[in-house]
Amino acid sequence: MRVQLLTHSYTPEHSPPQRRWTQFNRYFRSLDWEILVITPVAHAPNGRRTLPKSEAGRAFRWDVGMFGERILRVPYLWHRTTRLGRLMDHCFSAAASVAAGMLTRRPDAVIVTVPSLPILGAGYLLSRIRRVPFVVDMRDAWPDIARDARIVRGSAKSLTERAVVTFQERADLVVTVTYGFASTLRERGLKNVATVVNGVDISVRELLPPPPEKRERLEVLYLGNHGESQRLDLVIRAAALARDYVHLTMVGHGVQRRQLMTLARELNAPVSFHGPARRREVMEYYRAADTCVVSLRDDWKSFETTIPSKTYEVLAVGRHVTAVVRGEARSIIEESGAGDVVESSPESIAQLWKELHGDRSRLLTGTSGRDWVQDNADVDSLAVAYADLLRSVAGGRPQA
Repeated sequence: MRVQLLTHSYTPEHSPPQRRWTQFNRYFRSLDWEILVITPVAHAPNGRRTLPKSEAGRAFRWDVGMFGERILRVPYLWHRTTRLGRLMDHCFSAAASVAAGMLTRRPDAVIVTVPSLPILGAGYLLSRIRRVPFVVDMRDAWPDIARDARIVRGSAKSLTERAVVTFQERADLVVTVTYGFASTLRERGLKNVATVVNGVDISVRELLPPPPEKRERLEVLYLGNHGESQRLDLVIRAAALARDYVHLTMVGHGVQRRQLMTLARELNAPVSFHGPARRREVMEYYRAADTCVVSLRDDWKSFETTIPSKTYEVLAVGRHVTAVVRGEARSIIEESGAGDVVESSPESIAQLWKELHGDRSRLLTGTSGRDWVQDNADVDSLAVAYADLLRSVAGGRPQA
């Protein structure tokens, strides 16, 4: 098969779509499939290039990925870390992706990974021009999240929602990362919906030794996006309440990062901020942690069917999880027995950390989280399932 993938982020960047599709493409290449990835020149979340051109790539130049996939880069716009800046960047790259897509051999299917909404339109347009099946990889619950977040308002709101729903309805296959959102789409009348959850390759993911039996402070780690969806101000406020026995490390980037740093200073909270980390650095942060925060705000209904992508990674390395989540994500933590689910309030979070500090035996989750990942989110099994779906849609067979 020849598959064309449109994504707003790919290797050497480190992001949820990069992790998901690097893993899948490794398996697809083992089948001798031809993988054509169209993605912007690698750059930081704020739109500034931080890698040398030899690694980031050049616009409209072919590169070869680590598994032999062919990568065609498109230009991007420098932008501020705001919603509008990110939208303009994605629109620019999406338009360039259509032109780049016409430079490739005709694929058997076009896949677009969302939530980059402009690139969703680009993928649909390319699939119609090339007359090939259109596959939408829905990593978030759109358009539900846009409605909850009030990203767009008035007539623009209804237009955006209608556009997303139209693309979903016209897709030959919609793949979700949660079973709950797949059920939501089926209730709306979509037929060709399947679920392939996010996963972890545990063969290359170290199971860490347990944290120390004694420690002056509870070392809490949050690693991931610092955005509105995570409601991380609650975690900062909890750290301020628990300042006598907690230290919080925040690793990552996002539109809320500056506000969170300001809040931490105002509250004199025991928080250290660090920029995005690469794989080796990530493992060192996990190694130093006692518990890892997985957080989604509880006032957006769409998050009942959303699972933070870092959840599986934290489970795989064997660290205790402080879970400020509900719905499907809450069920995973409870089923795995790898952490504690806590109410979305600073007082509740601080109280849990106080209890963990007082009884560190509760941090010893053993292999329960890793065992759950092996049974439910092993990337090799997921890649096999995805390959079967793509073969079927390319062959014109409907999906159940």
